[in-house]
Amino acid sequence: MQPPVAEKRPQTTEHHGHTRTDDYEWLRDKGSADVTAYLEAENEWTQAQTAHLADLRQAIFDEIKARTLETDLSVPTRRGDHWYYGRSFEGREYGASCRVPVVDAESWVPPRPAEDVGPDQPALPGEQVLLDLDALADGHDFFSLGGSAVSLDGTLLAYATDTVGDERYTIQVKDIATGELHDDEITGVLGGATWDRAGDAFYYSTVDESWRPDKIWRHVLGTKQADDELVHHEPDERFWLGVGRTRSDRFLVIAAGSKTTSEYRYLDFDDVAAGWQVFAERRAGTEYSLDHAVIGGEDVFLVLHNHTGPDFELATAPLTPTPAEAWTPLIAHDPAVRLEDVDAFAGHLVVHQRSDGLTQLRVLELGADGVGDDYLIEFEHEIYTVGASGNPGFAQPTLRLGYTTLAVPSSVYDYDVRSRELTLLRRTPVLGGYDAADYEEHRLWATAEDGERIPISIVARRGRTGPVPLLLYGYGAYETSIDPYFSIARLSLLDRGAAFAIAHVRGGGEMGRRWYDDGKLDKKPHTFSDFAACARHLIDEGWTTADTMVAEGASAGGLLIGAVANQAPELFAGFVAGVPFVDTLTTMLDASLPLTVMEYEEWGNPEGDPAAYETIAAYAPYDNVTGQDYPPILAETSLNDTRVMYVEPAKWVARLRATATGRRDFLLRTEMAAGHGGVSGRYKSWHDRSFTLAWILDRMGLARAKS
Repeated sequence: MQPPVAEKRPQTTEHHGHTRTDDYEWLRDKGSADVTAYLEAENEWTQAQTAHLADLRQAIFDEIKARTLETDLSVPTRRGDHWYYGRSFEGREYGASCRVPVVDAESWVPPRPAEDVGPDQPALPGEQVLLDLDALADGHDFFSLGGSAVSLDGTLLAYATDTVGDERYTIQVKDIATGELHDDEITGVLGGATWDRAGDAFYYSTVDESWRPDKIWRHVLGTKQADDELVHHEPDERFWLGVGRTRSDRFLVIAAGSKTTSEYRYLDFDDVAAGWQVFAERRAGTEYSLDHAVIGGEDVFLVLHNHTGPDFELATAPLTPTPAEAWTPLIAHDPAVRLEDVDAFAGHLVVHQRSDGLTQLRVLELGADGVGDDYLIEFEHEIYTVGASGNPGFAQPTLRLGYTTLAVPSSVYDYDVRSRELTLLRRTPVLGGYDAADYEEHRLWATAEDGERIPISIVARRGRTGPVPLLLYGYGAYETSIDPYFSIARLSLLDRGAAFAIAHVRGGGEMGRRWYDDGKLDKKPHTFSDFAACARHLIDEGWTTADTMVAEGASAGGLLIGAVANQAPELFAGFVAGVPFVDTLTTMLDASLPLTVMEYEEWGNPEGDPAAYETIAAYAPYDNVTGQDYPPILAETSLNDTRVMYVEPAKWVARLRATATGRRDFLLRTEMAAGHGGVSGRYKSWHDRSFTLAWILDRMGLARAKS
C-alpha cells in the first residue's frame, strides 16, 4: 500500500510583487468527489500505518475508562429557588442536566446526592431532568449543546443544539413543568440565549457570511423568527458581538469587540423606556468590560479597562454614559499584575488576575462605607490554576471556585467570604488507587533567543533517574493562557514513563499583556523560537532527549507546530498538529473566509500591507515546507470545522509528502462528522484521544511499555 498522492493543479496569484504558486488549493472544494476520495484515501492510509497500534489504543481507552467514575454528579449550583447540576451515566455519551428545589433558603451549602444512584433513579429528592442529552443526540453522528438558560422565574428553559459540528445552533424552548416544547424554533444561532428579566423574550446572536457574530436579535415567545427585532448590527468587520445580563439581573449588555478595541451598550431593566445606551464610545486601542455593583450603598458600573495601562485597571463609573477620563480608579494599574476579569456580588468583588505566570483570585469585601479588606485567596502548590465559576447568585455570600494542578485532579471549593473558610466540595475521582504524591511537578524557566525567560510547567512520575520521553505542548496566541491542568488521559503517558510539559510561549497571556503583544503581528516569530528554546532547555537540563520528545499543539497551536517543524525538526521525534492553522497566508489573504478580517489585528493584513505579507510568508508552515528530513507528523482535522478548515492540514500534508526528503512519514486523519472541537460524546472523545496518545507513545519508543 502506498501513501496517497494529491494531484498538482497549480494556481498562481500575485501580491505586492510576489508570485505564489499553490498546487493543492483545489482541495478546498469540500463537496467534490475528488476531495472526498482524497480525504478518505488519507484516512485509509493512516489506519493502515497505525494498525500495529490497535492493541495499544484499546489499552489506553480501557485505562481512561477504568480511571473514570462514569456514573457521576457535578456539585450543585444555586440559582434562585433551585440547585442545578449535571449527571453522567455509565454507558452513555452525554448525560443529563437536572435541578432540585432549594429546601433551606438561608443555606448556601449544596445538597449531597446519595451514593451509587442508578441512571433511572433521582440523585436528589425532587429531581427534575431539564435536558436528557443522550435523547437529544439520538440518531445524530455529532451532537453539541451550545448553551442553556432558565428564565428568571424558573419556568422556561431555552437551549441550543448543533448536530453537524459547524457551530450553527438551533434554539428551542421547553416548559420545565410539563416538559413540552414551545413552537418557537430559532435557527442559525451562534451559542445560546439570554432571557430578559420578564421572561417573555430572549436575545441571541447570528453570524454573517464570514462567520462573524454581527447581529443581536430579540425574540418574543410565541412569534416567528422572521418577526424578531434586530436590536443591534455591527457593520465593522473587525468587531464581533455578544449579549448577556449582569449578575445583578438589572442590566442587559451588548459587547462589541475587536482584538484591540471594545464598546458596550446597556439596557436598564429598571428604566426600559430609556432604551439602549452606549456606555463609552469605542476608541482604537481601548478595551473595557462592564458590570453592575453596589458599593457603599451606591449603584455603579464596574469598568475593567486598559485606558491607563496595558495590564488593566479596575474603575467605577456612574450608571450613565461615561468617557474614560471620568472613570474612578478602584484598583490602579500595576505592570506586575494582569487584571483579567471581575465578578460583582452584593457583599464582595472577586478579581481574576495573574502574576508571575500564575492565576490568582482577589477578594474585595464591600461594606456600608465602601470597599473594605482586599486580599488574595492563598494556595500551596508551586504551580496551579484557580478560577471562579458557577456563581450566578448576586446575593450569595460564598464563592464557588475551581482548582487544579498538573497532578491534582480538578477540585471544586466553596469560599465563605464572611468566615474566610475554604471548603473542598469535590475532587474529580480517579479510580484505581491514584495518588498525586506519586508525581512531581515543577516550574522551569528557559531562555529565549533574545534573553527573555520563558516559563515551562512540567509533570512526571517520581523516581526519574535521567532523561525520559516527553510530550511538549504549546499554543501561544490570542492572549490565551494554557495554565496547568489535570488530565486522566495523560496518566497513560506518565505511567508508561513519559513526562508532560507546557511551554508558556509568547503570544499567550501567561506573563501579562506584554507577553501577548510580544508574540503577535510582526513579533509572531517569538512564539516559535520560544517553543524551540523550551525544547532545548529540557534537553540541556537532562529532562529528555531529541529522539524521544514529541511536540503537540492545536488550532493556532497547530500553526506553532507547523512552524517549528520547518525551523527546528531536529529537536523532536514527532509532531502532532490538531485542526492546525498551517495555511496561514492563504487564509489571511482571503477576506471572504470565516474570521479573516477579525483576525487582522492578531496576524496582520497581508492583502493590504506588504510588510504583513512578508512577515506571514516567512513563517507560514504550508509556504515554508522544504526538502529536508522531517520527523513523523500526525495532522488531525474535522470536515465541518468552520474555524480552521480541513483544507489547511490536507494541503500541508500533501506538500510535505511531495517536498520532504528522508522518512516522509506524514499522516492525515479527518473526522468526517465533526467540527473544530473534534468528535462529540465522551466515549468517542476517549477513543479519539487514545488514537493520538498511542501514536505519541510509538514515537517515544514506549509503545510496548506497560502502565
